[in-house]
Amino acid sequence: MPIIDMKSLTRRFGALTAVDSLTIAVEAGEVFGLLGPNGAGKTTTIKMLTTLLPPTSGSASVAGFDIVRQATSVRRAIGYVPQMLSADGALTGYENLLIFAKLYDLPRSERVARVKEALAFMGLSDAGNTLVRQYSGGMIRRLEIAASMLHRPAVLFLDEPTIGLDPLARMAVWQHIEQLRHDYGTTILLTTHFMEEADSLCGRVAIMHLGKVAAIGSPAELKATLGGNGVTLDDVFVHYAGSTLDSGGSYRDTSRTRRTAQRLG
Repeated sequence: MPIIDMKSLTRRFGALTAVDSLTIAVEAGEVFGLLGPNGAGKTTTIKMLTTLLPPTSGSASVAGFDIVRQATSVRRAIGYVPQMLSADGALTGYENLLIFAKLYDLPRSERVARVKEALAFMGLSDAGNTLVRQYSGGMIRRLEIAASMLHRPAVLFLDEPTIGLDPLARMAVWQHIEQLRHDYGTTILLTTHFMEEADSLCGRVAIMHLGKVAAIGSPAELKATLGGNGVTLDDVFVHYAGSTLDSGGSYRDTSRTRRTAQRLG
């Protein structure tokens, strides 16, 4: 049974269909990418799968639990790192993680050990007692991923995990994402606008356009549909998601993305 199973998953906002009959199955241990221009429906899909937004129709299960009927069980089984920053800059990295450990209701006797383990795993042990406002953008993202993994979830959702980061910081985050899959068998579903990121990290990707899946498969398979030799994932993206440079994502989407990039930069 797929660990993420979407069947005709749909979300409408009035007359706008943001996600249109999405049917995707993700197997345990996969790193799966949702790609698409602004307004394609990627973040709305993640919000439904993480129980933050109810679907209009269709169904989905995560880790064997229905996202509507068993929302509490879904939340216990997942980790989620949104686009917007979730770490508190006025606290240390250690203090941030300790708060998350309490929110996840980890046993009191295990909290300190789990927090130290998470800091070490993400390469933040030396910065654990430093205020997060003094962290670089890459360190903040790694701290947020550490927080999302404290309860050892079966599935981790990452919405634009490297937005606003410089190439070196992005590479560090990529390495830790791959390590999570390798060491813990964590299933990861991520959204990204960086095609090299998707090509490097993802076993399979789905390219969304106007709320629908325009293409799905491994990066190599999708490149092969355009001839293979010399074809990049950028070429595939343009072919399936439309030739326009911008699908016209909303003012709110653009503003949120720029604020996040500015705070991480």
